[in-house]
Amino acid sequence: MKYSVDKKERYTVFSLHEENLNSLISPGLKSEFVILSNEGVQNFVFDLSEVKYVDSSGLSAILTANRLWKNDGTFILTGVKSDNIKKLIEISRLDSILTIIPTLSECEDYILMEEVERELRETEGDIQE
Repeated sequence: MKYSVDKKERYTVFSLHEENLNSLISPGLKSEFVILSNEGVQNFVFDLSEVKYVDSSGLSAILTANRLWKNDGTFILTGVKSDNIKKLIEISRLDSILTIIPTLSECEDYILMEEVERELRETEGDIQE
């Protein structure tokens, strides 16, 4: 499996350099996601810019990442360019569950807003106690 991990100050971008996200790649991908989550990555962007095909096991890997970052951080799917992938996400109704943002620069803006909101919620919680 070919991929790159770019750790920025506020987030980490995981770019998959494969055309197919399928049952051959999915198990290793899930393992990488768990490792990054255990390392304390709080905001995670999964870049599918080079991916042209996703099967059900690929969707399972994406959902694994979503679960890992759902409570304590932010998970964003970006670079969804292939019409096949877009249709699969819509048919499976994952577009209502996943945060899908077109570009990395928009992801960065979204993460910044999410962090501000988290800080405000924490501050409000401290005030109420």
